Amino acid sequence: MLSNDLKSKINLLWDKFWSGGIANPITAIEQISYLLFIRRMEEMDEQKKLFSDLSTTKNHKSIFSGKYTPKSSKESINRQLLRWSKFKEMEPGQMLEHIQRFVFPFIKEELSKDETDPFARNMQNAVFIMPKPSLLAEAIGVIEDIYASIDKEVKENNQTFQDTQGDIYEYLLNEISRAGKNGQFRTPRHIIQMICQVIDPKLGETICDPTCGTGGFLLGAYQHILTEYTSKKYTSENKDSGFPQGTMGDKLTDKKLRKVLLEKTFYGYDFDTTMVRLGLMNLMLHGITHPNLDYTDTLSKKFTDRGIFNVILANPPFKGSIDKGDINSDLELDTTKTELLFVNRIIDLLVIGGRAGVIIPDGVLFGNSNAHQQLRKMLLYRCQLDAVISMPAGVFKPYAGVSTAVLIFSKAAMHDEVRHTDKVWFYNMESDGYSLDDKRAKLNNFGDLQDIPTKFKERKKHNENDRTQKCFYINADEIEKNNFDLSLNKYRETVYEDAKHESPKKLLKTLLEYEEKINRGLKELNEFIK
Repeated sequence: MLSNDLKSKINLLWDKFWSGGIANPITAIEQISYLLFIRRMEEMDEQKKLFSDLSTTKNHKSIFSGKYTPKSSKESINRQLLRWSKFKEMEPGQMLEHIQRFVFPFIKEELSKDETDPFARNMQNAVFIMPKPSLLAEAIGVIEDIYASIDKEVKENNQTFQDTQGDIYEYLLNEISRAGKNGQFRTPRHIIQMICQVIDPKLGETICDPTCGTGGFLLGAYQHILTEYTSKKYTSENKDSGFPQGTMGDKLTDKKLRKVLLEKTFYGYDFDTTMVRLGLMNLMLHGITHPNLDYTDTLSKKFTDRGIFNVILANPPFKGSIDKGDINSDLELDTTKTELLFVNRIIDLLVIGGRAGVIIPDGVLFGNSNAHQQLRKMLLYRCQLDAVISMPAGVFKPYAGVSTAVLIFSKAAMHDEVRHTDKVWFYNMESDGYSLDDKRAKLNNFGDLQDIPTKFKERKKHNENDRTQKCFYINADEIEKNNFDLSLNKYRETVYEDAKHESPKKLLKTLLEYEEKINRGLKELNEFIK
């Protein structure tokens, strides 16, 4: 919920990078992330010192005390000069050289001391790219203005620093939606919120996204859990989805449970190191102190985890393909299509009883290949397939027009011996609250977003069988007879109303009357002209 002032400053930051020679949004936000993290390290050090001063048992040693000598250099420097507050006052040329030679190497080396820290592992190959001193100086100046505005809004609008800081990073991440490749796109946040409402992740569950990207699903699950532990007076309606949202978490007073939420709940994997770094920064800036994100290809032979997560939320790449020799032998599907293999992997990663919400392209629902049919059989036999939510083609515009659906299922068994699905609930989403063209303009309502979780939770009470309605049940026997086809249009019935017409005689009479009126009018017009 950013003010126009903050949005204009963030847009100015983008403009500085664009005009300064970094036009690729992903490269730009990665460099911005490093600057934000450098600034954050000083803040964290100050917070630890404060806590140490208030405690009689803790003795904090600042990371900025003493001397620092980079591994690639013999020159030592006072660590105090590595603070953001110190080097930001330097001349642009001196500041750029200072960060490249000392500050950035210091951060990477300091982080790498803790090998268990995911951010440390994924920062090791990071590179600080800044084409000219003036861009660095301008970027730091805008970042300082942004944080000054944050402080002002926290005081005037009763917002928390954490919320506003996180919203700023989310706003920055919106820009990389334009840079989607290999079927990788940021999932719209209101769609994530809708899926979280349906899956309803709980505190104490382990939550994973095996294709996490910038961590949107994990962040959505975190905010969903926090809302449950936030008093109504601190809860508001999300303007994009209409769902309640509260980030205060004031009812979560148990320190051990809060530690579980922040350190042992969220897990993610991605095969793009840049995305992992952005995802880590996104979650940390929103208050998740220890997000467990790692650079890993979950389809590869090196990945061996199975049956460990309670909840999986994901939007796997749509049109990817993997070399057959690299595919993990645990995956049973004989295919190189990643949209199929990832669903197979998700089923394997769930504990028995674990549940998942997964976005897939429509082709997965009706494809005729053996792999397509085998996967759908797996969903019906190895899982309890609860729902197929069909989404309109415009949800991922302007960068993808493909029709998609959401699979909602829970894992029931390890093998396909007995079918665990009796019937499947289908829902036809007609609107997500935005126009379905490239502009994706916000409408005056929330479309079907509110209706879907409500109807899903009440589906067993109503047992809808009318296939002409927006949602209905289909028996699994019928689905199996249709080669496990899960496309909504395969089963939906359309009602055609007979058009009522007047009799030919009456229609002819009406036409003659109109002809007579026209001729009379033309005659009057001619007389008037004369």
